[in-house]
Amino acid sequence: MTFNLKTLALAASVIALSSAALTACKPVDTAKAPTMEKQVFTQPMLAEWTGPYGGVPPWDKIDPATFEADLTTAMEASKAEIDAIADNSAAPTFENTIVAMERSGQALDRASTLFGVHASNLTNDQIREISTTMSPKFSAFYDGINQNEKLFARVKTVYENMDGLDAVQKRLVTDSYRGFVRQGANLSDDEKAKLTTINTRLSELTTKFGQNVQHDEENYPTVISKKARLKGLPDWLVASMENAAKGLGEDGKWAVTNTRSSMDPFLTYSENRKLRKTVWEKYYGRGDNGDAYDNNEIISEILQLRYQRAQLLGYESHAHWALETRMAKTPQNAIDLMEAVWPAAVARATEEVADMQAVANAEGANFKIKPWDYRFYAEKVRKDKYDLDFNLVKPYMQMEKLREGMFYAANRLYGFDFEQISDAPVFHEDVRVWKVSKDGELVGLWYFDPYARKGKRSGAWMNAYRTQHKLDGQDIKVIVSNNSNFVKGAPGETVLISWDDANTMFHEFGHALHGLNSDVKYPGQSGTRVARDYVEFPSQLNEHWLSTPEVLSTYAVHYETGEPIPQDLLDKMEKAATFNQGFSTVEYLGSALIDMKLHMAGGDKIDPDKFERETLQALGMPPQIVMRHRTPHFGHIFAGGYSAGYYSYLWSDTLTADAAEAFEEAGSFYDPAVAKSLHDNIMSVGDTVDPADGFRAFRGRDVSIAPLMRKRGFPVPKE
Repeated sequence: MTFNLKTLALAASVIALSSAALTACKPVDTAKAPTMEKQVFTQPMLAEWTGPYGGVPPWDKIDPATFEADLTTAMEASKAEIDAIADNSAAPTFENTIVAMERSGQALDRASTLFGVHASNLTNDQIREISTTMSPKFSAFYDGINQNEKLFARVKTVYENMDGLDAVQKRLVTDSYRGFVRQGANLSDDEKAKLTTINTRLSELTTKFGQNVQHDEENYPTVISKKARLKGLPDWLVASMENAAKGLGEDGKWAVTNTRSSMDPFLTYSENRKLRKTVWEKYYGRGDNGDAYDNNEIISEILQLRYQRAQLLGYESHAHWALETRMAKTPQNAIDLMEAVWPAAVARATEEVADMQAVANAEGANFKIKPWDYRFYAEKVRKDKYDLDFNLVKPYMQMEKLREGMFYAANRLYGFDFEQISDAPVFHEDVRVWKVSKDGELVGLWYFDPYARKGKRSGAWMNAYRTQHKLDGQDIKVIVSNNSNFVKGAPGETVLISWDDANTMFHEFGHALHGLNSDVKYPGQSGTRVARDYVEFPSQLNEHWLSTPEVLSTYAVHYETGEPIPQDLLDKMEKAATFNQGFSTVEYLGSALIDMKLHMAGGDKIDPDKFERETLQALGMPPQIVMRHRTPHFGHIFAGGYSAGYYSYLWSDTLTADAAEAFEEAGSFYDPAVAKSLHDNIMSVGDTVDPADGFRAFRGRDVSIAPLMRKRGFPVPKE
């Protein structure tokens, strides 16, 4: 039984706990669990999903008051199923042990999925309290399964007798056995008890970390009452800020919420330097305000506990433990890739800063460029160097039209048809649902929750409500969702998004397509349940279809005139494609390198702020740039599934850039042969093959770093 983190683990910290860990009890038919009658539940949280499309989540029947009781019942039911497998008197076989575990835990998966969506999309004090209560209980529950000696003995027996199994089955068995070992199955009783104590405390800390960040996001908006302070802001941003203020109960004012999608455009266009600094400090100070919601002590304890756990399990560091099952295999391999890119990125960022300082000096500025100035002056340089004003692009970026463009590309590549439906319940009035079909046959459902609101965590992500599999002759259909934080317009008002936001939409839809394309037998190998440094590859690759002429000419149309985006504007965008890559690469790599170094720093207590400051200085981080995710609010690594794994985006982008060149070499991003190979070797196989083998089958060779460097406009090293 392998406790893989699925994409839901990128949501709030409780999701990382309650849903990611739940992948262990694979969501399939419990009818064949050994020596047990099928358990039938009437509680909406636990019962089998009914209705059309193979069953749908019963959002209209969920009562938050029953969450804690239902989750507890689901854990008890899952434990009974696991105990039945462990206590089976028959000799261990692939079918009665590994497949039986694949069949177990359906009710628990359903309950945790429903609760997890509430915790990330509809949280409140009640939900946060339940998260705090249930997190350690889940941790102890899964430790109990991982440390079940009889169950592990059966898995080990199957692992040691794999003759007669096919390659997919052997991979499933190997992953299951390795998962037990990595979670302490070979430890002594005293060591297992110590591990459980560590894991329980970690679950409490990671939950609290995520809640602290969300508190600071919700409680530190910047409300502007004087219109004169809006100088430089484009009309679309002013309207968005006005709507945001209304959502805060501040009618007649303008608000910058403490999220990236609100902060970023304000820093880009605001001429009020003092306000830019205020907004910047609030955003980058999340979790670092020296109050009851400060995360520094939590970070230090998390790192110490992760180090202690790694040592207990026989690993040099948490990073060595984490990377063992990923494509990179070792921390040094990940560091080698980052260090290969870092010098070129810093050199480019230094050039960018010089260009910006020249503009500022020419305007009579008597200051050096600071982090809150970077976006503002970068935009000026973009206009000066490339005659490109992204304010001119924005009117063509209609969220709904771009969603249609995503559907168009998915149809051309994978044959998917999308039809909006109204017969599936939703958890909020903003959520809409589409039926996805191929050749007239149902593939699954896609839920879209695009707008920011109180109680919804920031950022953008994909959830898997139900994963595809064909175990026992079934044909289980996929249910996925994409979640964003765009500011909702007034009734009837067109929602315009930035070019970067459009890229993010296509990115997250790539995760959804990875799930929708899945075609595997065993649920534990389905869709996005792949190595952490591979899972971002399909999503990053999907960003490329936004900029294809086929999408832009039809779906990037002016919200008032309906005219397509002008070719001369597209030409400028293409010419400036590598502009500001120094900034974007350095801010990302700063976070990725800090993540790796934190998790290789040993077990001594640290001051996270000091560690961050001194490490970045030693790396030569330009002072005008900060980490994309500063340590005190780095949810990916302290409340999600990316600890010692934030490097994964660069690792995946190396694959992405190389794969994109395969389409370019074929002459079109819609080339049927390349699209079929992508589907057959990458998108449909899940974790049934080694990722390196899958990529090699697609590309015909191992991955090269050269396409990545070309994509970012950096010098290409000799290989």
